[in-house]
Amino acid sequence: MNYLIGVDVGTTATKAILYGQGGQILAKVSVSYPLHRDVSGMAEQDPEQIVAAVEKVIHDTAAQADPRKGQVAAVAFSSANQSLLLLDEDFHPLSRIITWADTRARPIAFRLKHSPLGPQIYGRTGTPIHPMSPLTKIMWLNREHPELIRRTRYFGDIKSYLFYRFFGTFQVDISIASCTGMMNIATGDWDETALKLAEIDRDQLPTIVNGTSQAIGLNPAAQAKMGLPVNTPFVYGAFDGALSNLGVGATRKDTVAITIGTSAGVRAITDHPVVDPHQRLFCYAVDRGRWVIGGPLNNGGAVYQWAVENLVNTPAVKNGKTNPYELANRVIASVPAGAHGLLFLPFLGGGRAPLWNSNARGSYFGLSELHTRSDMLRAVMEGICMNVATVYSAVCDLVGTPAQVTATGGFTRSLVWRQMLADVLNCPVNIPAAYESGCLGAATMAALSLGMIDDLGAVKKMVGKVVTYQPDPHDADIYREMMPLFRQLETLLTPAYSTVAKLQQKLDRDDR
Repeated sequence: MNYLIGVDVGTTATKAILYGQGGQILAKVSVSYPLHRDVSGMAEQDPEQIVAAVEKVIHDTAAQADPRKGQVAAVAFSSANQSLLLLDEDFHPLSRIITWADTRARPIAFRLKHSPLGPQIYGRTGTPIHPMSPLTKIMWLNREHPELIRRTRYFGDIKSYLFYRFFGTFQVDISIASCTGMMNIATGDWDETALKLAEIDRDQLPTIVNGTSQAIGLNPAAQAKMGLPVNTPFVYGAFDGALSNLGVGATRKDTVAITIGTSAGVRAITDHPVVDPHQRLFCYAVDRGRWVIGGPLNNGGAVYQWAVENLVNTPAVKNGKTNPYELANRVIASVPAGAHGLLFLPFLGGGRAPLWNSNARGSYFGLSELHTRSDMLRAVMEGICMNVATVYSAVCDLVGTPAQVTATGGFTRSLVWRQMLADVLNCPVNIPAAYESGCLGAATMAALSLGMIDDLGAVKKMVGKVVTYQPDPHDADIYREMMPLFRQLETLLTPAYSTVAKLQQKLDRDDR
């Protein structure tokens, strides 16, 4: 047997899964680490903590492979995209890892987006103009921290840094590169116009390689930490969203993959780049010849967690010794679709797709004295689904209505949420039993790299059991009537978001 290890380097944890040749899960290990938020807008990771976490999860999963049956044939990587790490001439970190969730580049992103150059950069790179992108992060650092930029020789991301630490090579897969806002989607190389905006040279960035590219020759320190043979191939893989599509078998544009975890995402894969004329969606590479079209949403399970913590009857939870999420799901199931005419815009963490407005804020609309906390709870879950539906609709505009929708993520633990998503989208939704799709997608890239499979579509045989939820006609009709109002509210409130964001910042400073 050839074992494969899929590693997913996330925002607050790294996990690794040991797979058998048929995609069966044999072992799973996860290591958590903090996300540093020392000042408003900051979201940073410690690179040494990430390196240690990756080494540990690989060691602990590899240790569970039975040497009598085979060996680890390869390790492959999924990672969160749009991270930025500043390095000196010896590749030592000069900063922590600035993650996708860091919003301190908001003023820079706003000005670029509304300048004549903004649409041009989006069209060339497929990356929406937003503080998440490394392009705007570097532009912000140029203005706010010029002394740090002067000391910086190289600009990397978490994956290119990991491979440098393990192999001494400074390379990045095309998937991660395409998410930076600095790669030209037509050429697959760094874009000169974007580099001029960032005020950097291409030799300061990693060399772009295919996702199936291998690094071989672990250095002694890394080899000792991971306990793998020195010649074990490490495959670059792709960013987590692209690999989540692969991991549920959504390898063509006829299948849309939806993920609702802490955040959320809607994605379809095509064989050529497609740019949205309305700039609602991203266009990133999976690997050469495959592109993922879609949109990320800040507000998924994190918003639901906020609602449960603030709206669930705490005494009822304590007295009944009930899990608050189980109680919330029962309460939501008892409220009819539409929450008695109450709508919720879930932008508690700002807005990515389709608004791309980091100043966006959450709001209830239609609240009356007849509404209860139960209605408010249901409206939150419905609002998250409606936000997903707006991005799903935009994806359909670009690539066509899919033959099927597959959904994964923490939301699948809630039966009422599964059914609600089918009702809001008004289409069947497939829920695979295995939900660690990023790791499986990475393992599939490794299998392709090693020649164990001929095409990424082979992953469909590894997905396993799938449960399908059909939309309820009555509830789907209610949501069909509510969706235009939800979209109207998105548009009407947009001009006020920057004002309320400034007001909140002022009042927060005054309180301190």
